[in-house]
Amino acid sequence: MNKQMYYTKKSKVAQLHPLVSSIIILFVLIISTSIIVTNTPLIYGQTNQTISENAYLLNIQDIPAKKVHVGDIDIAYKILGKGDPILLISGGSTGINGWVPSTLKALSSNHTVIVFDSRGIGNSTLGSKAYSIELLANDTAGLLDALNIQKADVLGYSLGSSVAQKFAVMHPEKINSLVLVAATCGGKEGIPPPPQVVELQSEILNKSLNNITIAPEEIKSLISLSLGTGWLKLHPDSLQNIPKAEDVFAGVPPNTIKGQFSAGKDWMATNWNGVCNELAKIAKPTLVITGTDDNSYTPHANSLIIAGKIPGAWLIQIKDAGHAVISQYPDEINTVLQTFLSTTTNPPS
Repeated sequence: MNKQMYYTKKSKVAQLHPLVSSIIILFVLIISTSIIVTNTPLIYGQTNQTISENAYLLNIQDIPAKKVHVGDIDIAYKILGKGDPILLISGGSTGINGWVPSTLKALSSNHTVIVFDSRGIGNSTLGSKAYSIELLANDTAGLLDALNIQKADVLGYSLGSSVAQKFAVMHPEKINSLVLVAATCGGKEGIPPPPQVVELQSEILNKSLNNITIAPEEIKSLISLSLGTGWLKLHPDSLQNIPKAEDVFAGVPPNTIKGQFSAGKDWMATNWNGVCNELAKIAKPTLVITGTDDNSYTPHANSLIIAGKIPGAWLIQIKDAGHAVISQYPDEINTVLQTFLSTTTNPPS
């Protein structure tokens, strides 16, 4: 039986870089606070900031990257922390450097954190195989095998959450627990983004691929949709520093953008059943996180569908958060992650 929990806290304005990363993610997914949680005691209530300011000083770029050969590609990865392993699967067009520093700091305090560049991103090679969620899930399994990690907690964000779901379905023996952020299980039961959002994404993507100038207002629209109306009301200055289009797509090969866009679009297509019903068969602790204002890219009702399918799943809805939920409310996310992971790793007697 699912239980409900409410948790309210104000948060500082998120740093711009993670938000920009969230904007890039959006392309491939066609990319005061209340939290509602299922299947956990009413233990949070009001909370003070549990992550010190030093948490924001962690620079993943200071950690040396390594590479390992997986199938037809080389995957670049970094490992930090100590403890049970947790694998983070990033959203589209982002990789090792796309994670919020405080989240890496919090997780690495009691876990071995593995972050990596997925196929065609950063320092990982593209290979010759056609992009698909299934291919990325197999890449993920191959990475764990290459690192001699038998099982891990797995966290997927945005496109990475689709990969995490497919990975869980295909390789359930490799998962201890599953965390899905800004997710949809796709197919007929998934809720697609509004047509006008898909049109905007497609327009900007095509301009990028064909070296056509992208107007600042188009990038501003993408950021607005990512943040959501609630966040913008609370933080009206969030749109003052809009990145240039060339910075948004910097370092991402056109073939990778196109491949990830296609994979995400196929995932949301209605000509297949998605993985909702398959997820129901997975007897793994699952945490689902969404922003209530993510109504444009991955409508937050998708998370309710997923949580309703998986027995005992925890569901967190963060009020006034959009698709960029991890960057918008990192302290709240970190607290919930720590509680979930400690509870599922060491369940109460």
